[in-house]
Amino acid sequence: MQKVSSSTSSDEQFMRRALELAAKAVGRTSPNPLVGCVLVKDNQIIGEGFHLKAGTPHAEVHALSTAGDQANGSTAYVTLEPCSHFGRTPPCADALIRAKIKRVVVAMMDPNPLVAGQGLDRLREAGIQVDLGLMNLEAQRLNEVFIKAISTGLPFVIYKSAMTLDGKIATETGDSRWISNEISRKFAHQLRSYCDVILVGSETVHKDNPALTCRSINGKDPIRLIIDGSLRINENAKVLTSSTASHCIIATTLSASKEKIKRLDSLPRVDVWQYDTERYVPLNKLMRDLVRNSWTSVLLEGGGGLAGAMLQENLVDKVELFIAPKLVGGNGPSPLSGLHIERMAEAINLNDLSVDMSTGDLHVTGYIQPKV
Repeated sequence: MQKVSSSTSSDEQFMRRALELAAKAVGRTSPNPLVGCVLVKDNQIIGEGFHLKAGTPHAEVHALSTAGDQANGSTAYVTLEPCSHFGRTPPCADALIRAKIKRVVVAMMDPNPLVAGQGLDRLREAGIQVDLGLMNLEAQRLNEVFIKAISTGLPFVIYKSAMTLDGKIATETGDSRWISNEISRKFAHQLRSYCDVILVGSETVHKDNPALTCRSINGKDPIRLIIDGSLRINENAKVLTSSTASHCIIATTLSASKEKIKRLDSLPRVDVWQYDTERYVPLNKLMRDLVRNSWTSVLLEGGGGLAGAMLQENLVDKVELFIAPKLVGGNGPSPLSGLHIERMAEAINLNDLSVDMSTGDLHVTGYIQPKV
């Protein structure tokens, strides 16, 4: 049990702890949300838990299991509205009612149409006091991936790129190792572990021959997704032959060779998705297909052609840019060569910017401002 002194005890402090617990499972719960729960009685934490993985017990169940009979008459702090429907696990609202919880403090309502306030109504009907909205913004930011996917049917897409101070992602000869420093590269691999899918274009595979795996300690390899409209990928490419349990998906079009599709499909952990288009893979449809397969977060890496196209189609939500204090000049490639904007008034703006210069590289994080 964890005691919090009465002088510092507050609803916000307990909810903050619930948010910290929920964040422990970042990248592991898709397509489910991140949820943390803390049970408090007489200003003492008597139980806590978080959702670990889709199909396993939810945060409330873990917390109730820890608290046991002490849960009777306690207050539950939950980062997301307790579910009210039977899915792969029973409703958490019913579990809280059976445990005779006295009060439930909820950070945000569940945007899932199967819940959407019904869990809160069920608690209130059982005579439980429900307080909604504490640290709502923090809870929404924590579950930005889940909210995007459940509300739009599209995944949450992060564009990550490293560039020189003069905006080059490689020299004129194509050399790009290494632009950013080791600390920045470690963070990039953490992003791979947090996301369900890593996305690059065929040009990146052709030039760099990456494995697209995660090298973080205890990290997980994402699904590797290659956009290759003409299916020109080398059949010995590392992304196809590297030893990982992660699948590789190649999205292509009608212009691809049928024989090559068969050969690639026969490789272990390789799948070819062919779209009914002649030249370009339909990006919006591809993104929706990812969500239909329960993959809700995408890390977009690679060259500027694909990144620009994704931004052009309003499919990017967040950017993680690493700017190294280096200059290379010349006609090297840029991070957004595929984005074509004619007027400055139409430029894509970023919100909620954060800048970190502590590692030697300039790390800029920002959210794409939605177009009105």
